[in-house]
Amino acid sequence: MAFVGEAVAVATGGAIGAVMRYSVTALVTGWLPRGFPWGTLTVNVLGSLLMGVAFVLLVERAMPGSGWRLFFGVGVIGAFTTFSTFSLDAVALYEAGAGLRAALYVVASVTTCLLATLAGILITRSF
Repeated sequence: MAFVGEAVAVATGGAIGAVMRYSVTALVTGWLPRGFPWGTLTVNVLGSLLMGVAFVLLVERAMPGSGWRLFFGVGVIGAFTTFSTFSLDAVALYEAGAGLRAALYVVASVTTCLLATLAGILITRSF
């Protein structure tokens, strides 16, 4: 029975995260020039920041119950971030003959997401 409750926590968080991903991507795509996957990059950076915050609050500070970790970490943040989409965007840029853009996108995504995760951890630890 515990599995069913855990699955519901993941599914509920996943629905919220998916809607958040769609909303942020649509918003960013409307603001920035076409030809670069700005929406995916933004979502991955924000998701990495949120993962850092969640790590401190849910693991280091150990909020009670694994349900919250599953809801936020696996559900909300897991559905919000789009690493598989990031991979497809990079390959699509490369296959479209934009090898330099693809490389810049990969470097920018990995670097800024790692820094955002660290920032989320450090900021949250300071409170």
